[in-house]
Amino acid sequence: MRLGSFVCLLNFALLGSAALAEDPIRFIAGTKLWILDTNNSSYVFGVNEKNQLQHVYWGKRLWRDADLSAVHSFNEWASFDGPATTTPGEYAGWGSNMYTEACLKITRQDGDRDLVLRYVSHEIHGDALHVLTKDINDDILVNLYYRVYPASGVIEKHAVIENKMSQAITVESAQSGTWYMPPGSGYRLTYLNGRWAGETQLVREEVHPGVKILESRRGTTSHQTNPWFAIDAPAEKNGRVWFGALGWSGSWKFSVEQTPHQQVRLTGGYNTFDFAYPLQPGEKLETPPFYGGFSDAGFGEASRILHRFTREFILPGGLSAKPRPVLYNSWEATEFHVDDPGQRALAEKAARIGVERFVMDDGWFGARNNDHAGLGDWFVNPKKFPNGLKPLIDYVNSLGMDFGIWVEPEMVNPDSDLYRKHPDWAMNFPGRPRTEARNQLVLNMARDDVKEYTFGWLDKLVSENNIAFLKWDMNRNFSEPGWTEAGAANEKKLWVKYVGNLYEIIDRLRAKHPKLEIESCSGGGGRVDLGILKRMDEAWTSDNTEAFDRLRIQEGFSYAYPAQVMMAWVTDVPNFNGRSTPLSYRFLVAMMGSLGIGNNLNKWTNEDFALATKMIAYYKTIRGTVQQGKLYRLFSPREGDLTANQYVSEDGKQSVLFAFLRSQQYGRPAPTIRLEGLDERAVYRIQPLDGRKLAEKLETVSGAFLQNHGLNLRLTGDYDSTSVLLERVQ
Repeated sequence: MRLGSFVCLLNFALLGSAALAEDPIRFIAGTKLWILDTNNSSYVFGVNEKNQLQHVYWGKRLWRDADLSAVHSFNEWASFDGPATTTPGEYAGWGSNMYTEACLKITRQDGDRDLVLRYVSHEIHGDALHVLTKDINDDILVNLYYRVYPASGVIEKHAVIENKMSQAITVESAQSGTWYMPPGSGYRLTYLNGRWAGETQLVREEVHPGVKILESRRGTTSHQTNPWFAIDAPAEKNGRVWFGALGWSGSWKFSVEQTPHQQVRLTGGYNTFDFAYPLQPGEKLETPPFYGGFSDAGFGEASRILHRFTREFILPGGLSAKPRPVLYNSWEATEFHVDDPGQRALAEKAARIGVERFVMDDGWFGARNNDHAGLGDWFVNPKKFPNGLKPLIDYVNSLGMDFGIWVEPEMVNPDSDLYRKHPDWAMNFPGRPRTEARNQLVLNMARDDVKEYTFGWLDKLVSENNIAFLKWDMNRNFSEPGWTEAGAANEKKLWVKYVGNLYEIIDRLRAKHPKLEIESCSGGGGRVDLGILKRMDEAWTSDNTEAFDRLRIQEGFSYAYPAQVMMAWVTDVPNFNGRSTPLSYRFLVAMMGSLGIGNNLNKWTNEDFALATKMIAYYKTIRGTVQQGKLYRLFSPREGDLTANQYVSEDGKQSVLFAFLRSQQYGRPAPTIRLEGLDERAVYRIQPLDGRKLAEKLETVSGAFLQNHGLNLRLTGDYDSTSVLLERVQ
């Protein structure tokens, strides 16, 4: 090829790349295809010869539109699998001979349940796409909304179902969308499973023919399964990974299917369990946002894509949000026995070690001396705080800390003034048992009067006191989800309306108090998802704060959520499992997230205070990198005695390594740790937290050495740990 021709071709390619960057969404009229591009992926669907939407491609970015041809529905496979089953519908209604999971299923008043959606029109506005579809006969409209986040590598989709008929319809399944993998076999499914005190355990298994359901039927996100997924051909540091997360804090469902035709697909949205949502003429139902991304560099890069996206587009404040402050919580020191003098004494000790936020936990309100009474009566206990909260808050502020407080707005104790006045406000089926858990019932937030009461007392509490932070707890799941006042036909709307009203309360509260910060807590990690994190700044990861257990809990959490939202406490030992680990080990585990202190400081020795002061000071120098940097999981606690995680700042100037040894055996040294994410041509200053832990005397060393030769650490015995700080030398 002549040089001039090569230059022309290169210029054409560059112009094409620029055009793609400027137009993240394009409609190719000749082939009736939509192409949605991010910096590293393409998502393609189109209109087939039946005027129906059909999925085409999701994977590594394509650069040439001409490579894509018009779509045609698939042929039937004998009479048992017709085109409605074999064709990958982009958003399929249940009808014809469709046997795979539909995105939408409805029933008309006359019992007709057939729904065939066809393309009507579309609009593109920058990074947003709206596609309108309609049933072939009836005025049942489905609006499909897509948003591309080009630089983040994420695509968002959701649907709005609209009844334009003159009669009511009942929605029996409303999914946010379906994600398709390229046809083939050998895929693995990765998801997060667990229970209370054992959340976010990573599970990997082959995708087999048939359907696997991941779900919560509990009214909340749940401890048991989290609404995040990844599907890959085996890959940790390389290989293709498709991943996604649902932004919904109520009951949800993922259906993971491998059809007999080797289509692997995942459909997600509202859980169909106990679900029926009537739509009167003119009414709409909106599904939750469903986020999806692709990586061809393995799970590590998939996590980093989702972390960055969450920090920029989900969390309040976006990338301008400050790193989370070092927090002290008084629960383990006092439990329900809080009072002004006791909290002041703890605040003094917390300030001494460098804490920036003091949080008073349960027991400050109503007749709350144990977990049997008081929930619902949100007024300050006059015996414990005869002059209200202001004197204590002023004192905490004078020590250089802001003040936070624990609340549980969605619950009520039967032994409370609120319940005696409004027993109907608790979820119930009249005349049936009311199941208590932790001696409490769930308030029916689907009711607008309950919503207004809840917003009112929260607004009053924050307005009358200098409260910077709410620890918002929810210590049980739904039971007896009755709502008699809504009428039998509408009673099952509770599952959706509850979460919508919860979101409204938080949104209104934050709009009126823009500096207020909130933590999502539900007995630990029972409500962590991209819906609640749009409204809350951090999440309580687990009630299990035992440091060794937390390594696996936090590892699983890190696959879906950034360290910035992961609250991690240092607490007293022995803890869960009766295990005792060194205080330095507990600190380093907690420092891999948003650091909190939960110890009873009244029992600490001078040596404990000295170590805590040192650790907190060190954390403040690295927390920007930990919370807002890139995570590299180097050694997994699931695979051996060594756990190692590395964080690299966004600008590449700082990196920090954490390493933990469970148990040394036969005097063998810990494995060499090869770092990642560094500039091989750069030089880094090595600053070990404890110089004795570094096997080689290193002061400055190249990125190439760190990534190819690696670091050798002197970790010995049981539950040893260290951290190494790397600063790029300019």
